[in-house]
Amino acid sequence: MHKLPNVEDAEQIARDLAAVGQIAAVPTILQIICDETGMGFAAVARVSDSSWTACAVRDNVGFGLKAGQQLELRTTLCFESRAARESIVVDNFSQSPEYCDHHTPSIYRLQSYISVPILLPDGEYFGNLCAIDARPRSLSDARIVRMFEVFASLIGMQLHSARCQSTAEALLADERRTAQLREQFIAVLGHDLRNPLSAFSATAELLCRRQEPELVNIGSRLNRAVGRMAGLINDVMDFARGRLGGGVAMSTAPVSDLEAALRAVVDELCDADPSCVIEYCVNITEPVDCDRARIQQLLSNLLANALAHGAKGVPIAVNGGLAGGWLVLTVRNSGLPIPDEVRSQIFEPYYRPASSDPGGGLGLGLFICKQIVSAHGGMLEVSSTYEEGTTFTARIPRKR
Repeated sequence: MHKLPNVEDAEQIARDLAAVGQIAAVPTILQIICDETGMGFAAVARVSDSSWTACAVRDNVGFGLKAGQQLELRTTLCFESRAARESIVVDNFSQSPEYCDHHTPSIYRLQSYISVPILLPDGEYFGNLCAIDARPRSLSDARIVRMFEVFASLIGMQLHSARCQSTAEALLADERRTAQLREQFIAVLGHDLRNPLSAFSATAELLCRRQEPELVNIGSRLNRAVGRMAGLINDVMDFARGRLGGGVAMSTAPVSDLEAALRAVVDELCDADPSCVIEYCVNITEPVDCDRARIQQLLSNLLANALAHGAKGVPIAVNGGLAGGWLVLTVRNSGLPIPDEVRSQIFEPYYRPASSDPGGGLGLGLFICKQIVSAHGGMLEVSSTYEEGTTFTARIPRKR
């Protein structure tokens, strides 16, 4: 009746064999069972709905079954124990009204038998802790049955613990692979995509130095395109770090000229687009613990959003100052209010309202703003009404 595992079951059986083999107490448990009961053969069996496999064996009588070998499932009483999820205990088959005519004792020439289910803590049926002998034995004694139940419970808990550890190790390995892919992705953005831009930028500068107006015009357009592409690469890199990594890169230090730094952002935007009108009212008289460049990026992104979605020709208001230990920075534009369904998604990456002009950005600006504020330990909120317009408010702790 001994046979090798089915091919389709082999991988799972191999895992279960290894798991039982890693439980150092199993050989001792099987020895104690044989010593305490006088049984000649004891085993930990993996019992599924289609197979019976020995995972660990104590054979004192030459039964001949080794770990990894199988028995025909329906020739065993473990099949019935699994179906009922109950123990089966027989002191003497010839005197058992229920099992005297059963095929199992005649196939394997048994007189005594005990099989106790091995259940995992989550209720999964793993198999059975069982023992057999060709002579009658006193197995129905409550002390013997309780010993089997305790050992079966111990094995079940150890198997469950091993599976949890294996799952945790697999998740850790996946996380490491993900981290490697993330770093490779960021490296491609930061190096392989920036290098061609450097060549384009150098070409644009050369064209701008020529005397021919047409070439200078081409160089200027190329420079603007390079700047736009560099901005898109920066946005995607920030997204990769913020969404896939541990947050946007930060270099925090006390900044004493933050007001001037924010003013520089406004001046740069106004120089690039003389038609925009920005009402600037920022008063920061004390140092703020922050990443200077990131706060400039925050304001630049908020202003770009206001210019893109605000009412044309209406000034955008920028206000900032220190209040109660916080740096508070607001950007307000006029125009139609943001619908509730849009407001709930506005800080999601790659989200662009249906009303957005084609050819705009990637929809990462506000997501990156949120990441910058969060990395500073602050909060970014938006309010939008017909009366007040749309206001983005960033609150960042002045000291960390």
